[in-house]
Formats: sequence, C-alpha cells, structure tokens
Amino acid sequence: MASEIELVDVHAGYGRAAPVLRGLTVSVPAGTIVCLVGPNGAGKSTVLKVASGLLRPRSGRILVGGEDVTGQGPQRMLAAGVAHVLQGHSVFREMTVAENVLLGGYTLRNKALIAERTEFVRELFPVVAQRWTALAGLLSGGQQKQVEFARSLMVDPKVVLLDEPSMGLDPKATSTVFEQVVRMRDAGTAVLLVEQNARRALETADLGCVLDLGRVHISGPAAQLLADPQLGELYLGGRPAEPAVTPKR
Repeated sequence: MASEIELVDVHAGYGRAAPVLRGLTVSVPAGTIVCLVGPNGAGKSTVLKVASGLLRPRSGRILVGGEDVTGQGPQRMLAAGVAHVLQGHSVFREMTVAENVLLGGYTLRNKALIAERTEFVRELFPVVAQRWTALAGLLSGGQQKQVEFARSLMVDPKVVLLDEPSMGLDPKATSTVFEQVVRMRDAGTAVLLVEQNARRALETADLGCVLDLGRVHISGPAAQLLADPQLGELYLGGRPAEPAVTPKR
C-alpha cells in the first residue's frame, strides 16, 4: 500500500541538546490511522513537528506521496498535503465557527473549490454545521476540537497530524473525538496520531508504533499490540480494556 508520508531514518532534536529522535522510521499508508504511543520523552510530538516542517531534521528523509520534501517549512509541507492539528485548543474564540473553518482554506483561490470543501467538512462534522454561526469560544472542548479537524481538512490534505486530540476532554467528549478521527480516515484522509491515552488510541487506530528512546521499538497492527500482555504492562497501563471504536478492516 502506498504511503502518504514517510519519515526515514530521521535524527532530530532541539538546539545543541542530544537528539530526541535517533534513527526513527515511520510510514503512514493511505487510508489508515497510525498511532504513536510510548512513555513521556520518547519523542512522539517531535515526530509530528518534523513531519509538519516545524522542526528541521538533522539527518534522514521525509517523503510525502513519494516526493522528497526534507527540510521544507510548514507552508511548503501544507502545500504538499500535510496538515497539523496542534496539541490543546487552537480555535479563535472571538470568531465564529465559520470564520475559524474558512481560515483553513486561506491558501485556496478558487471560490468553487472553497465552497466544495466547506460543504464537505460541514457534512463530515455535523456539529460544525449546526454551530456554524456561533462564536467558537462558546463551544465545548470536544466541539472545538471538531472545528479544528474541519479547518485542517479545508485544503484536502493527504495526511493529518493529530497531537493529543483528547487532552483536557471528559470521557464522553473523548469518545466523540475518536469517532471523528475514524470519520476522517473513512472519508479518505490518512491520520498520524499521537496520544497519551495509548490504549484508547490503539483501539481506534489501524496500525501502531511504540516509541522508546527516539526510535520505533515495535510496530504492527494496532489490535495485535493491544493483545500483547508484555507490551500492555510496559506501555499501555496494564490490562486491556474493551474496544470503544472498531477500526476499519
């Protein structure tokens, strides 16, 4: 299966400090959710920063749709088809939902295409359509996250990078957010997901990668990783739970 984005033997870090990523290789096939899990400090969020162009790798390659885009900045990466939804909430609270979503299409110049993408995200995320004229700051945390998802899809990206989408959300909102991640995948957008709630994320994902000390320690089908008792004890917080979202087969 073709990959939408690949990080190949990437070494990366901050300033003169020791590298955070030390030969990391990750691939996100088309039509899949790939979840990165691991202990604090393993480099999960750094992977997304490198993938989106926010952090230039010291060595290694980044490929998007087979094209080498290593060292390109965020604007170029977005144009190549990589959208990044940052950790925490990034909506503009004093702007409407519509204004927030349409900001995601600021690089588009074709009005017909903007209208087409707007209709697509409104259908994909019903709460966005329902609260279209409301101030984004009046929405719940889970609803704001869906606005961020919709905004990221305005440019029809190949892959969306999600950094801790459930952070600060209650269990009900968390369930809704993960359901929407699956909807994004089913609508044709690959997803690279970083999530501290490792078990829940793997229940949602198709593939999983366990990071440790800046590289992939183990990878494979998410269901297989969940079923591994040793892996569960080391990285997933003990005994397995019942799946909340059934991934696509």
